[in-house]
Amino acid sequence: MIPQWQKGIVQRVEQATENTRRYWIELPETPVFDFKPGQFVTLDLPIHEQRNKRWRSYSIASSPDGSNVIELVIVYLEGGLGTTYFFNEVKEGSELVLRGPQGVFTLPEEIDHDIFMICTGTGIAPFRSMVNHIKKNNLAHHKLHLIFGTRYKGDLLYEDEMRTLEAAMPNFTYHPALSRETIDGYHKGYVHSVYEQLCAGTPPAHFMLCGWKMMVDEAKQKLLAMGYDKKSIHLELYG
Repeated sequence: MIPQWQKGIVQRVEQATENTRRYWIELPETPVFDFKPGQFVTLDLPIHEQRNKRWRSYSIASSPDGSNVIELVIVYLEGGLGTTYFFNEVKEGSELVLRGPQGVFTLPEEIDHDIFMICTGTGIAPFRSMVNHIKKNNLAHHKLHLIFGTRYKGDLLYEDEMRTLEAAMPNFTYHPALSRETIDGYHKGYVHSVYEQLCAGTPPAHFMLCGWKMMVDEAKQKLLAMGYDKKSIHLELYG
């Protein structure tokens, strides 16, 4: 059953990077907004006469905490109707219309293999939700690898938080990869070289890919070529 549309009130807005903002949204009609880490909400924005051309979906970046407040992280896209509206019109106190949670890009019921979370840009949102959920609930897990690709260090979202989680969580490793900048302690290049190196010998693993279509498509092809079964590869496309 598709969730009903409901009201959302923007509680807080914070600039995360040069072109990315974090939005905290309260759902006053829902005392507890329950969702699975990795799911998304769909917003109905006043940007088009046709209803289905007003819909924009965003992964929930926060983890379930028993409240009715969720966090979304949104990147500005030049010429994009949805993000232009968000960046120009949506402020603290703004009212939105949304529905959710939806989506099946979620953790396996039992984390019985190493998980490689591979993302670019705001594709880190569902993985941030998952990792915090695993830590908060002390869920049993094998190794978790978060491989996050951006052009520059300044584009890395939630970096301090990921470093803190890495220090606090056994078997969680954060792998930032920079394609346009060389800095000690960061992988130079794209995300692909990171998981190719970690998965040499094709150990049993579960792959979750999230971000721009070009990266996701390329990663899927590379993993299949390495010998992984397509059932072990799950993906969520952005853009």
